[in-house]
This record gives sequence, structure tokens and C-alpha cells, in this order.
Amino acid sequence: MTESTTESRNERKSRTGVVVSDKMNQTIVVRLDRTLRHPLYGKTIKLSSKLYAHDANNEAGVGDFVRVIETRPLSKTKRWRMLEIVTKAK
Repeated sequence: MTESTTESRNERKSRTGVVVSDKMNQTIVVRLDRTLRHPLYGKTIKLSSKLYAHDANNEAGVGDFVRVIETRPLSKTKRWRMLEIVTKAK
């Protein structure tokens, strides 16, 4: 394999968000928050989306700020893997 194919393979999406559920075994639900301006009225709008991430050691808890990275499909809905816990919940 050449270096160019190796580089393109490692370009994976990375997101940071808050854990909203850890009730499943080895799975966490992460909420991604973003803000944008309404195109016509200019008001700031808060939007959020949820994604399912693989947590192999069940380390993350509700309220933790985590970084997730995309990976191959692990189940019907799980396409992300927890990379690290940025900050623990108080």
C-alpha cells in the first residue's frame, strides 16, 4: 500500500459531546450541540443531535464530556467509538 491510501484511510470524523445515557452495556448516547444563525431572521438557534457510541469498558457516565470518532458499523445504529473522556461529570 502506498502512503497516500494510508493517509486517506485515517481521516475520520471526530466529534465532542455530552453523554446523556449510559444504561446500555458498552454503549453510550452522546448529544452533540451546535448553534447557528437563522438565515432570514438572524436569531441564534440551538440544535442538537444524538448518536450512539461504543464504550468498551463502560467508563463514561451521564454528564461526561467525551470525544467520539467514527468507525465501521458495530450494530444497527452504532457507528461511533468513544475515543476519550475529556472531562468527568461532577
